[in-house]
Amino acid sequence: MKQLIFFIAISFFCINQASAAYMILPMDEKQRDHLKAYGITYWILDNGAEAFWLLNYRGGSFAFRHNVIFEKECKTRDVSYEVIPDVQYNKILMDISDPEINQDVIKLEVPPKVAVYTPDFNQYGEKIQPWDDAVTMVLTYAEIPYETVYDKEVLGDKLAEYDWLHLHHEDFTGQYGRFYRSYHNQPWYKENVRRMEALAKELKFEKVSQLKLAVVKKIKEYVGGGGFMFAMCSATDTYDIALAAEGHDICAHMYDGDPVSGGASSDLDYSKTFAFKNFTLEGNPLVYEYSTIDHNKGRNVSAETDYFTLFDFSAKWDPVPTMLTQCHTRTVKGFMGQTTAYRKELVKSDVLVLGENKPANEVRYIHAKFGFGTWTFYGGHDPEDYRHFVNDPETDLSLHPNSPGYRLILNNVLFPAAKKKKRKT
Repeated sequence: MKQLIFFIAISFFCINQASAAYMILPMDEKQRDHLKAYGITYWILDNGAEAFWLLNYRGGSFAFRHNVIFEKECKTRDVSYEVIPDVQYNKILMDISDPEINQDVIKLEVPPKVAVYTPDFNQYGEKIQPWDDAVTMVLTYAEIPYETVYDKEVLGDKLAEYDWLHLHHEDFTGQYGRFYRSYHNQPWYKENVRRMEALAKELKFEKVSQLKLAVVKKIKEYVGGGGFMFAMCSATDTYDIALAAEGHDICAHMYDGDPVSGGASSDLDYSKTFAFKNFTLEGNPLVYEYSTIDHNKGRNVSAETDYFTLFDFSAKWDPVPTMLTQCHTRTVKGFMGQTTAYRKELVKSDVLVLGENKPANEVRYIHAKFGFGTWTFYGGHDPEDYRHFVNDPETDLSLHPNSPGYRLILNNVLFPAAKKKKRKT
């Protein structure tokens, strides 16, 4: 195997030396498979080559030195590419450098090591929770490698081994997704409760909610130390709720065997949260909602009119939000989830809004720095399944290779490669 890797490396070197051309993966409407194009770029970085992200140029295209092996891989994965002479590529770079043009070139160096926080009993063909996860689906489709972690690994300080962490659709408040009213008699619900309570006991916690709080705080340390964290759907608002409610029991008796503590909802500490402020908790434990963060009550948005708009940022001055919003369209079709969108008035002032539905006064896509790292929250469950229900089948991404909503996920996966990570120790 080592000899094979050495042979390939030498081949790459010789071919590149003989080449005076560049390959471009166009990310505008001419790209046959936007999602797999991210996978090609990741694969190139993983093979030790450099790549460049041409921000705002043809939808955020990728470029790298021409290589017949790279060309073959693009053909194999059916990713559109163009081969241009270096003179033409240098002309593109010169045009991009014009201060009057909102474009820039970002060098991509090190592919991030990716982890997905998901229960181990959702793996290896033993899927207890009857729902899928958009991030793991698109990572698999794009052929970007990832590993899975859960509470044992997080509390065992394993997150330091990873650059980028996705939070699966978790309920960090310990209320089992508030599925009690509709599903508490279902075998999968009972089995999930049994396994989570057993895991909490194994890790020396009296309650699942206490275990989840410890996990949330460890993830916060990970971000502060230089990690990149991405979350969708209920893993976003329940993350902040768990932090704000520290020291209080907010779980009703059907979730942890005893009542909520008095004054919990009025004594939340918003200074501990990443994104949200001034929210209140949903007092009825049978309501399929956690708090006022999710724009659910009074939301007058139909499926036909549910779109959100990506903000335009200065590529030269704000490269990170520019990378996170690269797309071939500025208007993205909305999609629902247990947590669909965030009430704009409850988002902290230092949080950067990347995408919003302005008429509905809601935000869908937000980002901020914390310590040496960053976090990103993305509302909704599945960008290509408007109203995804429990037990619905997985989305076939081969039918949606140009999905703008899924592109936003992959922007988050790839942007940490734009600079070498310096983790605080």
